Amino acid sequence: MDMNLDHLKGWIGREERASELLTPVLTERFLATFNRDGESFAGAEAPLLLHHALCHPVAATSELGPDGHPHRGGFLPPITLPRRMWAGGAIAFHSAARVGETVTRTSVIDDVRIKQGRSGTLCFVTVTHDYSAEGRAVLSERQDIVYRDAPVPGTAPRTPPPAPEGAMRREVDPSPELLFRYSALTFNSHRIHYDLPYVTGEEGYPGLVVHGPLQAALLVQYAADLRSAAPARFEFRGLSPAFSGHPLVLHAREEDGAMRLWSAAPGGPVAMEARAEW
Repeated sequence: MDMNLDHLKGWIGREERASELLTPVLTERFLATFNRDGESFAGAEAPLLLHHALCHPVAATSELGPDGHPHRGGFLPPITLPRRMWAGGAIAFHSAARVGETVTRTSVIDDVRIKQGRSGTLCFVTVTHDYSAEGRAVLSERQDIVYRDAPVPGTAPRTPPPAPEGAMRREVDPSPELLFRYSALTFNSHRIHYDLPYVTGEEGYPGLVVHGPLQAALLVQYAADLRSAAPARFEFRGLSPAFSGHPLVLHAREEDGAMRLWSAAPGGPVAMEARAEW
């Protein structure tokens, strides 16, 4: 698919800013979604990666495209490739946001690039998000978004090798209810996460796709539980889709003072890999 890269690069440097009050109700709902205990009173520290449920752009339902995403253009460049996924990112934690504070997100498009992959044309957009609360730096996050072609009918999918076993493991159920609640928390209307007829009939996946940032939240929570402390830095990258209807196993092992983590269905390939540092 032809795209004018010079035109798309005109979006580099675009900035967007949004603020939102971090409420006790949102905190309670986030904790309930992940079946976690925690405090939600004013002044309590926000759970890890709760920021993914804050400061989202608001698009009217009538402004959504066939896949459930808002129509292309605006802050993000108008890339014509049909499939958009959150490919990964890196987070540096500076301080904890607290319930009752107003959180501000400042987002800047850092890069747009096109490459040819095994599955066709890929377009990568890199966005940096800086979060602050009451003027205090909370975290900085690099977000990698990938746009790609739909698969060619009859093309055999690549079969990655099974994931290795971690020294520590935790099994979770990526149920349709979990995916639906996470979509609601993050104001994410991408239909691959909740519309089974769409995701199997239109996009050709075998089931509902587990969100990349949802897996990232599960992995960083697991890392914090294993070390009894939140990490200072967390990087993650999606390698293969994970689907509802199968258990999702979180794996971890210590590595050079840090922790290597990954998620996978039993017997399946690595879905997301991550690294946590303290």
